Amino acid sequence: MRKEVWFGLSIMAMIVVGIFVLMPAPSDMTNGHLGLLMLALIVIAIMLGFPTAFTLMGMGVVFTWFAYRNVNPDLAVQQTLDLMVQRAYAVMANDVLISVPLFVFMGYLVERANLIDRLFKSLHLAMARVPGSLAVATVVTCAIFATATGIVGAVVTLMGLLAMPAMLKAGYNVKLAAGAITAGGCLGILIPPSVLLIVYGATAGVSVVKLYAGAFFPGIMLALLYVGYVIVIAKIKPQWAPPLPEQDRLIPVPSHVPAIGRTGRSNAFGGLVTALKGRSNAGVPTRVILSQLFIALLPALAFAAIMGFSYQVVTQKKAAADTELIEMGTGHNDTGSDMGSDGGLAEPPVEGGLAEPPVEGGLAEPPQEGEPKAQSPAGVSEAPVAKEAAPANTPAAASAEETQDSKAPSGYWIAFAIGLAALAIFYAFLSFARLEVFKMLLASFFPLALLILAVLGAIVFGLATPTEAAAMGSMGGLLLAAAYRRLNFGVLRESVYLTAKTSAMVCWLFVGSSIFSAAFALLGGQEIINSWVLSMDLTPLQFMILAQVVIFLLGWPLEWTEIIVIFMPIFIPLLGHFNIDPLFFGLLVALNLQTAFLSPPVAMAAFYLKGVSPPHVTLNQIFLGMLPFMAIQIFALILLYTFPAIGLWLPELLYK
Repeated sequence: MRKEVWFGLSIMAMIVVGIFVLMPAPSDMTNGHLGLLMLALIVIAIMLGFPTAFTLMGMGVVFTWFAYRNVNPDLAVQQTLDLMVQRAYAVMANDVLISVPLFVFMGYLVERANLIDRLFKSLHLAMARVPGSLAVATVVTCAIFATATGIVGAVVTLMGLLAMPAMLKAGYNVKLAAGAITAGGCLGILIPPSVLLIVYGATAGVSVVKLYAGAFFPGIMLALLYVGYVIVIAKIKPQWAPPLPEQDRLIPVPSHVPAIGRTGRSNAFGGLVTALKGRSNAGVPTRVILSQLFIALLPALAFAAIMGFSYQVVTQKKAAADTELIEMGTGHNDTGSDMGSDGGLAEPPVEGGLAEPPVEGGLAEPPQEGEPKAQSPAGVSEAPVAKEAAPANTPAAASAEETQDSKAPSGYWIAFAIGLAALAIFYAFLSFARLEVFKMLLASFFPLALLILAVLGAIVFGLATPTEAAAMGSMGGLLLAAAYRRLNFGVLRESVYLTAKTSAMVCWLFVGSSIFSAAFALLGGQEIINSWVLSMDLTPLQFMILAQVVIFLLGWPLEWTEIIVIFMPIFIPLLGHFNIDPLFFGLLVALNLQTAFLSPPVAMAAFYLKGVSPPHVTLNQIFLGMLPFMAIQIFALILLYTFPAIGLWLPELLYK
């Protein structure tokens, strides 16, 4: 029998022994103990291989009937069936879950557009001089592609077919190659648009928009830590990641390059400009030179467009922010509910402007109240002057604000200077070979990056809801597949089938977890856990460490879907007692759940890679290669907890 089977059976044996030791005698067993028994049995059933969704529903229905039967045996069956219908309808009526099939459909289309081959080749040529260039290109390609697809199995499998043979041929260590592929492929469950964040948001009642904004920088941080580890290992142990041979670094250039090179300019931009003068372009058509020059100028044009748009945003930011805050302050709760449960709805009642109206008309015509900010929905309450003078001063105040807002902040000019310096360095070192690499990136990396940024930008900046942005992403996936001539009926049919299969799994999981959570609450299991945790008198730090350790250990036998839908409803009610933001807790959980795909014995990423690796690559080598990256994940988790601004700065900047 394999070691993995022995390990799984040992865990199940410990759970069963723990049940018999900790549970009271059947005569003394209460409903709360039945809830804990149900929680233990569901873990055992999942580890035995039963389908998670239907196991949750079956356990939930049986134990719900037990809970209702103790109250009224005659109505137990009817109440159990009613609960099933209500919970299933509540899941179907959840608008957030509509984005799941749309994002999954986008991922399958992008996967079948055959972008990953071009992306990996262009990135490994662009990073040829970086230590461990193939492994670095593998991590970056996995991060980009996993962000677009969010499907860990697909990314690990494709990169195993593409990058593993290339790294082994170049003499890379098997463990380093396996760790780079598996760790990079798992980034899709953290970096938006992530299905995990949608599932957590729907489970915990947290805004998916804020989760996406919060997970952006932690995901980039984790990818950069992976890249840094690979570079350090390549420096310390060059035999693990030998540099590419010179012939593998050669970049084929078009036939017109030697003719343009006769102008005496090795710099591509200067050579193209010089080739437009006089007879120096006699051997090359002007149309070719202009097209190459336009491609070379694309970074400058993009920089000018971005900085111009940013200038318009930052100069009008203050006025727009003031208007938005005034509208939110004078609106109702349904305005802020779209942004999550932790929005700015808790602060306005403190002012008391609506709580104690002295007369019925007090809100319409406040004569001389001392609360000008709470009583002025028109936005003219900045100056505490008399009511008669307000209309006269309003135009002057508005013009003064416009004059003040016309100046960009210093941060904008710092970013402008940095971007301008980077642009100057780019053009100073732009050779014809690098121009060809840039063209390869333009054909593989930038379309995918544009799709990702368009989807995330629409969500993060409030231009579209996650569902609307997911629909845009699906349309973008269709256009990408069509642009690369990969869109046909077979690809479309397979993508739709896999999307329906994945979406059905997620939605049935939600239905099962909803019924399971209701049964757990009816039996009083949540109250027992709450009382037990609160009786330990933990500090917020101790509770956070306890929760993350439990989630880390659960990642060994269970996948992230089971952990989110089964155990998050247990942790979420305790967050309020310890004053922990559910948004921040969700970011820590998402970062922690990277281990669900990298920790044995489940470690699905290892099995995906083993299935497409050469026969001499063993499963133990893959596991050993993943261990350093698991340590990096724990280090990233500590960094995020120590510096919460990594995850909370962007949501607070955009939505506070």
